Amino acid sequence: MEEIPSMTVSQRDQFLVLNDVFRIYSDFDASDIATQIFTVEIQRDKQLDYLMNGLRHLGPSFSSLDANLPWICYWILHSIALLGESVDDELENNTIDFLGRCQGSDGGYGGGPGQLAHLATSYAAVNTLVTLGGDKALSSINREKMSSFLRRMKDPDGGFRVHDMGEMDVRACYLAISIASILNILDDELTRGLGDYILSCQTYEGGIGGEPGSEAHAGNTYCGLATMALITEVDRLNLDSLMNWIVHQQGVERGFQGRTNKLVDGCYTFWQAAPCVLLQRLYSAHDLVLQGSLHMSQPRDEDHEEHAHDEDDPESDDDDSDEDSNEDCRRVQPVFDSLNLQRYVILCSMVPEGGFRDKPGKPRDFYHTCYCLSGLSVAQHAWSKDKDTPPLNSDILGSYANHLEQVQLLHNVVMDRYNKAIAFFHRAV
Repeated sequence: MEEIPSMTVSQRDQFLVLNDVFRIYSDFDASDIATQIFTVEIQRDKQLDYLMNGLRHLGPSFSSLDANLPWICYWILHSIALLGESVDDELENNTIDFLGRCQGSDGGYGGGPGQLAHLATSYAAVNTLVTLGGDKALSSINREKMSSFLRRMKDPDGGFRVHDMGEMDVRACYLAISIASILNILDDELTRGLGDYILSCQTYEGGIGGEPGSEAHAGNTYCGLATMALITEVDRLNLDSLMNWIVHQQGVERGFQGRTNKLVDGCYTFWQAAPCVLLQRLYSAHDLVLQGSLHMSQPRDEDHEEHAHDEDDPESDDDDSDEDSNEDCRRVQPVFDSLNLQRYVILCSMVPEGGFRDKPGKPRDFYHTCYCLSGLSVAQHAWSKDKDTPPLNSDILGSYANHLEQVQLLHNVVMDRYNKAIAFFHRAV
């Protein structure tokens, strides 16, 4: 009799995750309507309590993140902005003052006061100040010294290094170009050879790795695609292959994984969904046709219609037909299953006490809260063909009270904060 092979560690972990996720789905589907309605509420008050408490006080366990303090500011403040809220003047001023002490004398921001300037914490600091908005926050960024810092990080091979004598990878390229773009200091010197470097990191699978020869990864794929879009060289990538790789990372759990045959993780809701929407809008803008196979779990139109909420006007008549037709032309079916992605995030990643986590059984944290909420926003707006079309009730899992602010896909800051920052830095020239 042939011996049944034992499971590998990865297979066992996948089995346990699937068991947890399907149990949660089964319990939800078996519950009454009132329980379901309550369960899928984002619970804004609890989210804000969790976030505000973190902004005011961090416990001893956060000492390991001492070199990442601008990131904590960004994760929390961006999450608050996605919920449509802002902080009081005291917290805002304290944040601006703190980040000012993180700004290096030679440009860039370190992970804390007196620490080495680093592209990652510079990106987090800039996005935080853009999220806060206003003259005080935006004018606190020394654009001239930041420009010098970015030039020092530029490598002769075309990419960027994360700090002096640091590693060069796709992430560093995105961080530098995102900063330069939003501060209006992007020029030919920064972009020289960059497209060639990113192109060398696209793998045979279609996704983008951290450096040439590395495995395709969601975070690096987002960074590479966003970089190529910001320097207007996105058409040099194999876009069909890229799209095909991304959509096939949405697994049976309905969440996204970050790499082929890896476990689902709530943070990839943003890292994978954002490139899907970016690519789909790019195809739409250029009247291109998607090639290759699309995701097997792509929702049907009738599934989407079944999700329409009760608050839709029951008295609609033929007079609305022209308006409906105009609405339809501004909408497109996402290439990923947006409603089931929201289902995974809300039922499996959201914590009842506030905050979001990687997957069932993991603790909540500010990183996953930020990128789960960012991804939820992307999924809610994915049916819109352009950034100016708001989502319908049927695009959002739960009531419209779950609607989150729209993010600017290339920078992951709330759209209205981005627009105000762009206007400010164009006046500053």
